[in-house]
Amino acid sequence: MAHILIAEDDLAINELIAKNLRLAGHSFAQVYNGAEAVSAVVDASHSSAPYDLILLDIMMPEMDGFEVIQHIPPTPVIFITAKGRLSDRLCGLNLGADDYIIKPFQMLELLARIEAVLRRTQKNETAFTLNDTEVDLAGRSVHRQGKEVILSPQEFDLLEVLITNKNIALSREKLLDLAWGYDYAGETRTVDTHIQKLRSKLGWEQHIKTLYKLGYRLEVKPPTKQTLNEPSTNAKTKTGTSTTNASTSGGGAVQQ
Repeated sequence: MAHILIAEDDLAINELIAKNLRLAGHSFAQVYNGAEAVSAVVDASHSSAPYDLILLDIMMPEMDGFEVIQHIPPTPVIFITAKGRLSDRLCGLNLGADDYIIKPFQMLELLARIEAVLRRTQKNETAFTLNDTEVDLAGRSVHRQGKEVILSPQEFDLLEVLITNKNIALSREKLLDLAWGYDYAGETRTVDTHIQKLRSKLGWEQHIKTLYKLGYRLEVKPPTKQTLNEPSTNAKTKTGTSTTNASTSGGGAVQQ
């Protein structure tokens, strides 16, 4: 689980990103202008809980994202913005951003990019435990009740996708894209077959849920922690944590 700052002045987008970070098991804080972002990052850098990643809009009040990144301690940054010109992208990357995503975007794409940055900066978890099953994502091994579970390479790829997107609804088509690759020419029924094998081998019959006419979701109850500060458009910083086991998907496109 990573600790992430959302710096986005559009309240609806800010809340949507927060909702999906919560589903993915990350903790987060929310700010709504550039000055608040700088203050939040600087304050956190002097605490025991600095941010692992900043999701940074560019066109914000008081201070834009390009200015923000120049006034904060070294921290991984993903720009999320409607400024899609090549010159803007080059500017953001040259200022030190780790990634640059243009609105509108798919929430699953954002989550995938977050995981990629966290992997590069070694801030993501490489181990996952559910009930009596332990998954070593880095070592690509699985143990249940202390005994190794043999998975095929494709079964492990599917398992990794489910874990990375835990608590998020994934269609069969999306699972094919993420676990098999865009060039896979087979049918979606192969997803059902592999899901059945994972349920049986891992004992996760109650955790890998079938979603009628859609696909599947790996349900994992997030750790219960207190959520600080109620939502407010005037609040300086809102901190969120994983508190609910929600069932909605973040796969829709996010507009500016």
